[in-house]
Amino acid sequence: MMLYKEPAPIKDRENPFESMMSRFNIAAEVLGLDEETYNVLKSPARQVIVNVPVTMDDGKVRVFEGYRVVHSTILGPSKGGIRYAPDVFLDEVKALAAWMTWKCAVVDIPYGGAKGGIICDPYSMSAGEIERLTRAYTSSLVDIFGPDRDIPAPDMGTGPREMAWLMDEYSKTKGSTEHGVVTGKPLVLGGSLGRVEATGRGVMVSAMAAMEKLGMDPAKSTAAVQGFGNVGSWAAKLMAERGVKILGVSDVSGAYWNDNGIDIEEAIEYKNGNNGRLEGYKGAEQIDPAELLTSKVDVLVPAAVEDVITIHNVDKIQARLIVEGANGPTSYKADNIINEKGIMVVPDILANSGGVTVSYFEWVQNRMGFKWTLDRVNERAERIMNESFERVYAASQKYNVPMRIAAYIVAIDKVAMTYKYRGGF
Repeated sequence: MMLYKEPAPIKDRENPFESMMSRFNIAAEVLGLDEETYNVLKSPARQVIVNVPVTMDDGKVRVFEGYRVVHSTILGPSKGGIRYAPDVFLDEVKALAAWMTWKCAVVDIPYGGAKGGIICDPYSMSAGEIERLTRAYTSSLVDIFGPDRDIPAPDMGTGPREMAWLMDEYSKTKGSTEHGVVTGKPLVLGGSLGRVEATGRGVMVSAMAAMEKLGMDPAKSTAAVQGFGNVGSWAAKLMAERGVKILGVSDVSGAYWNDNGIDIEEAIEYKNGNNGRLEGYKGAEQIDPAELLTSKVDVLVPAAVEDVITIHNVDKIQARLIVEGANGPTSYKADNIINEKGIMVVPDILANSGGVTVSYFEWVQNRMGFKWTLDRVNERAERIMNESFERVYAASQKYNVPMRIAAYIVAIDKVAMTYKYRGGF
């Protein structure tokens, strides 16, 4: 019998919540945040742990542990994905929920932050088992979720299919179809055009804006993209369309490199026809995945998991610009070295906020009962991303801080100001 439990800490891995708080503390100090507001913003508003019994295909009942952390509802209903993974743990979910608060504030949309997770291995479960798990998790959190309270979305290990089940289960408990309870749904169930590529598009827009500030010509620049899932593959495709030569990409099967540039369209087509993996791809040679992060490129896009840029490899990074497609890919301890090296970082709470921006658009369309065109979605998302980049860049110049701390300053200032206008406690 396999028992799922909280994983032992990975050696040298930083606690993600402590990492988030370290940056929060610096920004709060720069802003001169008062003690009351500091204490309210640093702590999650609500943490829920549920035990979810599920009948497996063999007839046995297994109990899964699930989480939903609501960090803040000061700006509006909380918003955040649901992660299915064997190594999900509470501090990770707390950190991701807080990042969602800052992410929504940075792009100026009326949401607070939340995150959910279930300790499971979705890749070893049948579709029926995952459906029963999703529906049972939804039922146990029906008093937390709601179009005006807490709005989930897909994350690692989940997608439109799981969001459809969540919407259906929630709707059954309410006696009416509630499209707006969740985003990232299939198009036929009220999903938005442009949502699938939204996070990757936001990464591309952020990269282009940063390259302009650095005087880099996209047509003469190279990039490496770590992670070739939904975010990384779209970021690579859209950057390549704007002239950037993508020399390296990687996924769970390994890293792939081509000095002449990888044909991203071809790589995506190969991956989609190969069970979602690049394994065996002939358009590039396989290299050590660790080398991809330290390769000689102009732009590095970590778009996979947390803590891949650490004190162990940051000295070797050669890129001039890092655009964070993943959540928390750079450890707190690596920040100072990156800053000393003069590398610009477009932080996760800005660079990958294109996803939550279009999720917001999906929710707005659901509330209106009216569907927008793809051009309208993309035009509005790109405008918001560019405006947000300029706000963060201006803050970095004003306070003479790196872009990451500037993003936290912009976000915390907005949430703190809203808290005070609402009257605090």
